[in-house]
Amino acid sequence: MAQILVVDDEVGIRELLYEILADEGHTVWLAENAATARKLRGERRPDLVLLDIWMPDTDGVSLLKEWSASGFLTMPVVMMSGHGTIDTAVEATRIGAIDFLEKPIALQKLLGTVKKALKHESAPQKAPLTLDAFSRSPLLKDLKKRLEQAAAKNPVLLLKSASGSIAEICARTLQTPHTPWLDLSASSAPLTQEMLQNAEGGILFISDLMLFGKLQQMNLVFALERLERHSLQLVAASTRPLAALAEAGWDAGLVSRLGEVWVALPQLAGHADEVPEIAALVLTHLAERGEIPLRHLSSGALNALRMHAWPGEWAELLATVKNLALSALEDEVSADDVARVLQRDSGEVAASPPPALPLFDQSLREAREAFERLYFEHHLRREQGNMTRVAEKTGLERTHLYRKLKQLGLNLGKRGE
Repeated sequence: MAQILVVDDEVGIRELLYEILADEGHTVWLAENAATARKLRGERRPDLVLLDIWMPDTDGVSLLKEWSASGFLTMPVVMMSGHGTIDTAVEATRIGAIDFLEKPIALQKLLGTVKKALKHESAPQKAPLTLDAFSRSPLLKDLKKRLEQAAAKNPVLLLKSASGSIAEICARTLQTPHTPWLDLSASSAPLTQEMLQNAEGGILFISDLMLFGKLQQMNLVFALERLERHSLQLVAASTRPLAALAEAGWDAGLVSRLGEVWVALPQLAGHADEVPEIAALVLTHLAERGEIPLRHLSSGALNALRMHAWPGEWAELLATVKNLALSALEDEVSADDVARVLQRDSGEVAASPPPALPLFDQSLREAREAFERLYFEHHLRREQGNMTRVAEKTGLERTHLYRKLKQLGLNLGKRGE
């Protein structure tokens, strides 16, 4: 017989389900809210969970998301609701629930659903995307080495200029196979000792520090104090400088701890030739996971991706690839598809006058000097202050280049500024 966790805030429903399921020979655990359900799930391994959607502290769908994000969704879950809607059922199924029961629950319907759920075999988890998939990209191959080297002796690693999916790819790269994964961004509920024990030897992940609220910051402090005890690796990402956290009211000691060891994501600017290869690999991996239809990029599409400036960097590239696959009408993604997905809002274009227009009101000498300043500022930004590459791009000898920049009043500053 099975071990079943029933989660429902109505005492009458809990007692009724307990009596029916216990009479069938099952071991039944009861939880009156999400907090108790979290505790029981952390301590035990149920074969099935019957989960109510509407609860006073945390709704069932949010708890389901939390379990999915933290790697705790290893058992079949059947949702229950007296106010069910098709949309809610679809969302719960998408997250990982296998069935949906409407209240009042008929006896035969309950027993049939439980029997079917207990026979349900969880689909094998699809391997997450890691930097190992990009071994043909020197840029990402080097990034993988830097991440592994930095994390080897440090339990806390900050990913600078990263968030969302690219941050998760980096963190998943550091995850040892078949070890736990706990996403601290997925919930604002209190982090418990049991949750850390269940994540022992695994990865604690934060997709963007700037989105953390006060309670999540408290969870982070709680986790930091126990990393070594549970052999945990914390990987936290941020698109903003750590100084922005301090300005937002974060504790100075916490900010300092997070900033001890970091790896900055390489910028796509200056590595345009690697973009097509990276995009093609992402497309293939998403198709293998069933997240997108099977698609391939035409040579024209690859060239269009190479020519794009990618102001949004990695997040924009990954989102663009997924949107191309989902919106293209043919199996082969064309250059026109790329232009359509990457096109700027027409209102934005209309509101931005051509930058060269004000030059027409100046004398030829002033206009030439203004253009040269814009020209060299562009290349300095794109090459992150690397004077060797700027010299190559502009076709100037380095001594001449320094002289020209000084003449234009451009402050070189430090590399990368």
